[in-house]
Amino acid sequence: MPSVTDDLLAAQRAAGRPLRFDEYMQLALYGGRGFYSVGGQAGRRGDFITSPEVGPLFGTVLAAWIEAEFVRLGRPDGFTVVEAGAGPGTLARAVLAAAPHWRERYVAVEVSASQRALHPAGVQSQASLPDAAFTGVIIANELLDNLPLRLAVHDSGWREAMVSIDRAGVASEVTTPAPPDWAWMPDVAPHGARLPVQERARRWVEQACALVTGSVLVADYCTPRTAMLATTPWRDWLRTYRSHERGSHYLRDVGLQDITAQVCLDQLPEPSTVRTQGQFLRRWGIDDLVEEGRAAWQASAAAPTLAALRMRSRVREAEALLDPNGLGGFHVLEWRT
Repeated sequence: MPSVTDDLLAAQRAAGRPLRFDEYMQLALYGGRGFYSVGGQAGRRGDFITSPEVGPLFGTVLAAWIEAEFVRLGRPDGFTVVEAGAGPGTLARAVLAAAPHWRERYVAVEVSASQRALHPAGVQSQASLPDAAFTGVIIANELLDNLPLRLAVHDSGWREAMVSIDRAGVASEVTTPAPPDWAWMPDVAPHGARLPVQERARRWVEQACALVTGSVLVADYCTPRTAMLATTPWRDWLRTYRSHERGSHYLRDVGLQDITAQVCLDQLPEPSTVRTQGQFLRRWGIDDLVEEGRAAWQASAAAPTLAALRMRSRVREAEALLDPNGLGGFHVLEWRT
């Protein structure tokens, strides 16, 4: 039966050379037999937990931010909410539960056809960002960390890591001279240090900002300066996940595990604002929502209902979302266009 390694071999033959790391990562994650195409996803039954999978509270707060953007822009006709990297639609469900009036103006963008099939009814589901410019917002939760990146390796100077696939389908790493435009990298680094080159992430932000009149909002785990990663063990920032556990080396178990990396802020267009996720959620009312949930639970604790149990869950959800050593320490980046 054909596998993702067959796709990698075919791509290598077509290129006439080993694959750049971003080419390898693209097929390993998003190819026809890649990780996200064959069922890899976030969620309690998936491979990793993101903020929307903690519970609906994250989406409820995000809905408040969307409403505020709608007002800030003057309540324009045709205001549209575009979610990029929507996965199976978990965040969309939470946002629309809190603000159902956006359902017909909600566009869920997801490259995986199997995950698009799980999107909530009524939303517009598609594989790529809209073609035409629009007024509204573009939101993306933990998307940039999954966009394919090029990889630099320090070996008496910076070189570019390439992936070679042998006839047995085994991947190994080789290097070639670094392109001249990588001269911005630090002159001194430990032997074997690695750095990400996140051209795809930068281009995505540029495309999103050019497309929307309004705001682009991104939540992800970030590092302020790329050079900081040169002295960080690369396994701490270039990670794999499978079934809620750290996976194997990024060249092993191809197509069976997620590959993800810290997002380097200095490689992106400069945001209008940068906040931790904890700061962002508090700014848009998470504390009030938690108190509302606690009060609703206390009022019905003697005869709890399903609705009261959901309100009670806000307390535990907020603890996870605000944890400075976990999700609360992520960054929320906003570009106002």
